Amino acid sequence: MADEKKAGEKKTKKPKKHHASRNPVLARGIGKYSRSAMYARKAMYKRKYEAPETKIEKKKREKAPATLTKPVGGDKNGGNRVVKVRKMPRYYPTEDVPRKLLSHGKKPFCQHKRKLRASITPGTVLIILTGRHRGKRVVFLKQLASGLLLVTGPLAINRVPLRRTHQKFVIATSTKVDISGVKLPKHLTDAYFKKKRLRKPKHQEGEIFDTEKEKYEITEQRKADQKTVDSQILLRIKKVPQLRGYLRSVFSLSNGVYPHKLVF
Repeated sequence: MADEKKAGEKKTKKPKKHHASRNPVLARGIGKYSRSAMYARKAMYKRKYEAPETKIEKKKREKAPATLTKPVGGDKNGGNRVVKVRKMPRYYPTEDVPRKLLSHGKKPFCQHKRKLRASITPGTVLIILTGRHRGKRVVFLKQLASGLLLVTGPLAINRVPLRRTHQKFVIATSTKVDISGVKLPKHLTDAYFKKKRLRKPKHQEGEIFDTEKEKYEITEQRKADQKTVDSQILLRIKKVPQLRGYLRSVFSLSNGVYPHKLVF
């Protein structure tokens, strides 16, 4: 009988309660009980918390005393005297000595590490999202020393010249152009693309209203570089069917098209 009772007790085991929150969720981000109600339900008032010691409090605690009390002999001297631990200098330099300022521990921009997204490799077709060429598809050539991307349209297809763009403002597509054999001029650097200041001509006698501001003109050097780069890329684009039309088309979103569901 005793064995049967034990067997019956083993069979009727209580089901394990799964861990659940004390505050059931009614809707996304909205709980059944308020913050004050949960404070009472969790019995937080019984717990004692101590705020962690701040850096300023630690410094105050660890700060060495600036003065010391020293015994002084003599009946009329009061017995004790407060003396500074660190005495002020007797002599000061006549001229200010230049001192190096404490740095904030951050490196200047020229020493930052240039990183490139894994999806962006030489020959990747990118979609520009900002600027006058937004929505256009371009071919990525290389990353410059400043971290900016060097891209080209080519110019004959979508009127995008050799230019720099930031990797934040582009979408990398899965389409690629094989540019392994393309030779880029070595002088295509950040200094090459630096904007030149347009000077205003000085007013001369009798030419108060006739003077015009200097206009920007494309140099022959840039035109030659554009031809050398594009001529090599265009040959590779012609080999791939429908790629020329793809680069010419402009990317845009229409009603019912969601960017997070698109596969580029």
